[in-house]
This record gives sequence, C-alpha cells and structure tokens, in this order.
Amino acid sequence: MSLHTDHRALVAVAALGYLVLTLIIGILPAFEIQRTKPLADAPARTPEVSLGRQLYLDDGCGFCHTQFVRGLDMDRPYGRESLAADYAGEQPPLLGTQRTGPDLANVGIRQPSEIWHLIHLYNPRAVVPSSVMPAYPWYFLLKDEAAESDVVVPVPPQFVPPGKIAVASPEALAVVRYLQSLKQPEVPR
Repeated sequence: MSLHTDHRALVAVAALGYLVLTLIIGILPAFEIQRTKPLADAPARTPEVSLGRQLYLDDGCGFCHTQFVRGLDMDRPYGRESLAADYAGEQPPLLGTQRTGPDLANVGIRQPSEIWHLIHLYNPRAVVPSSVMPAYPWYFLLKDEAAESDVVVPVPPQFVPPGKIAVASPEALAVVRYLQSLKQPEVPR
C-alpha cells in the first residue's frame, strides 16, 4: 500500500494535513488574540467619545486614515509601534485600509488642540492647504450671531460666507473628542 497508488489514503493525508495547518495557523492564534487584554493605562471611553468613534466609522474616515503604527522608520513620527493590546475590546478595530492622510493612532498627543480639529473638520484646507480630505460642513451651523452656549469655530474668513460664523454641533465635538482620545498608552517595560 502506497500513497501513490491508494487514492483514499492520499486524500485522507491531504485532508488531515489541511485540518492540522488550519488549527495551527488560523484557529489557535485567533483564540490567543481573544485573550489579549487592553493596556493598563488605556482610558475608558465616555459616551461622547463612543459617539465620535461611531461617526468616524460612518463617515468612512478609516478608508484614508490608519490607526496602526508599523515598526518602520517612516512611522516613527506617529508614535510607538502598535500592539495587539491597543485594539483589545475594539469592535471593530479601526486599523485603516490605506494612509492617504496621516496615521491617527496617537493624534491626541500630536495634535491636542480642539480648535485645530474643529477647523480641520469644517474645511481641512483652512489648516493644511494641500489636504485632500473632504470638508464636513454639515457638522457645523452657520449663524449670524453665536449664543452663549455655542462653541464658535474661528474659521478663516475666506472659508465662511460674509457675516456668518461657524458653530460646532454636538456631533462635531464628539468626533473631535474621539480624535483627542487617540493616545497610545505607555508600554510597560
């Protein structure tokens, strides 16, 4: 009896090899990843930050921005190399698909200014002239006069109609809070 002549034995060995490799390469690592715990310094998400994350997802921001710092020299300005623990409990994890815009894994440290993010959300070219990011003007109200509780966004005059001011909506503030929350915790050594 030889594998070359016994087709049943050949198929059985191939099927067994396939099942063993599937277990080793696919299933066991998946179980291991499920046991990954978040880093100790990772902050809990507030409801406002969770809303901002959902809006970030809905608007497709992950198509152009990654949240995954690779171990490459060109990624060093974005923060430390990402770890599986950075995404523990994230559903879905927002790693991104391409890097048309900068990586946002650590943007809360690199760009902490709420005003900068609001202006950038209203019209990215107001702060980064060469930006290809679309504007999100529906997150803002254009008013003649601001109310006391309004968050006025100091958009440069050439980007708003004459006599109008831009006021951030709660959704705009939630997206900005989410972006500001993207801070890589320190890794225990």
